[in-house]
Amino acid sequence: MKALTWQGTGKVSVETVADPRIQEPTDAIVRLTSTAICGSDLHLYDVLGMYLDPGDILGHEPMGVVEEVGAEVTHIEPGDRVVVPFNISCGHCWMCRRGYFAQCETTQVRDQGKGAALFGYTKLYGQVPGAQAEWLRVPQAQFGPIKVPEGHPDDRFLFLSDVLTTSWQAFRYADVPPGGTCAVIGLGPIGQMTARVARYLDAERVIAVDNVPERLDMARRHGIEVIDTRDVDDVPDAIRTLTGGRGADGVVDAVGMEAHGSPLQHIAQRAAGKLPDRIARAATEKFGVDRTAALYTAFDSVRRGGTVSIIGVYGGQANPMPMMDLFDKGVTIRMGQAHVKRWVDEIMPALTGDGDPLGTEDLTTHRLPLSEAPHGYEIFKEKEDGCIKVVLEP
Repeated sequence: MKALTWQGTGKVSVETVADPRIQEPTDAIVRLTSTAICGSDLHLYDVLGMYLDPGDILGHEPMGVVEEVGAEVTHIEPGDRVVVPFNISCGHCWMCRRGYFAQCETTQVRDQGKGAALFGYTKLYGQVPGAQAEWLRVPQAQFGPIKVPEGHPDDRFLFLSDVLTTSWQAFRYADVPPGGTCAVIGLGPIGQMTARVARYLDAERVIAVDNVPERLDMARRHGIEVIDTRDVDDVPDAIRTLTGGRGADGVVDAVGMEAHGSPLQHIAQRAAGKLPDRIARAATEKFGVDRTAALYTAFDSVRRGGTVSIIGVYGGQANPMPMMDLFDKGVTIRMGQAHVKRWVDEIMPALTGDGDPLGTEDLTTHRLPLSEAPHGYEIFKEKEDGCIKVVLEP
């Protein structure tokens, strides 16, 4: 089959690789019809190469049609249309029974000290072949795949794999009270959808922050109030001005480790990416190499007693934290990988009706054949051609 493979920092290519096959009775094989490029894939493309090997298949946002199932897979069958969550969870361990699917004890990558295995996401998370490919072997398929109905385009359901469930968790974790204000830092795909979820779940006011014109326009199209960072000197002060001097009840950092406005950390990231893998891993794991401008903006923008929800990915182990301010303000911080299956039942009614209240069909800006995936990575990274979300068609 054809698959998108990592070949080195800033280099990916579509190669012919072995077809996946059933290896365990809990496996399934899915023929993919849509598979997206995620912002966290750009971390692999540009920063975290020390945890990858040339030839690793990337990608973790897939949907398609079941082709084959193992003997212990009974809730789906060949011909079913399914979305595959990005985290691989069993559904029955101690963590899964409590809804912490991103910490599944069956698939935890214990030799790396990490949580549940992920598709297409480095040695840290199991080095499981990813989903930017024609076919996908799905471990723990007795639980993971989400069966979806026919009658709507892929984009209506595709983002259950990551973007939509991650955004839903991001807003839930922000703990915005009824009639409250949610601020969203960053209007990439996660920020866009988080802002829409906040409106759908009855936040009275949703304020989103970015500086890319196409992102700002997309948010406005969905009724989101925006702050263009090119027009203000102090984003937290602007948010306080809009909220009577108090700040937002809940703030979502939807940017993560590659935020603009952190020049020293940017240099550290680039330098770490050019070191030999062993040294680069040590640097990443022992020093603060994340670009934390968005995180500091979130901390400064939240009201006293409010909550910051961190959904953007961070990787450095020693990032400085403004502990005095956080303690003084009494800020609650919640974060982590999305527990995808935890949120699906809440979300599904918004996807199966005649309308599209979350705007799932207005997020993808570029649909490309799998053969053009390297181009998709480049325009997504550089924000070229109005690119906000790329979906590949195997």
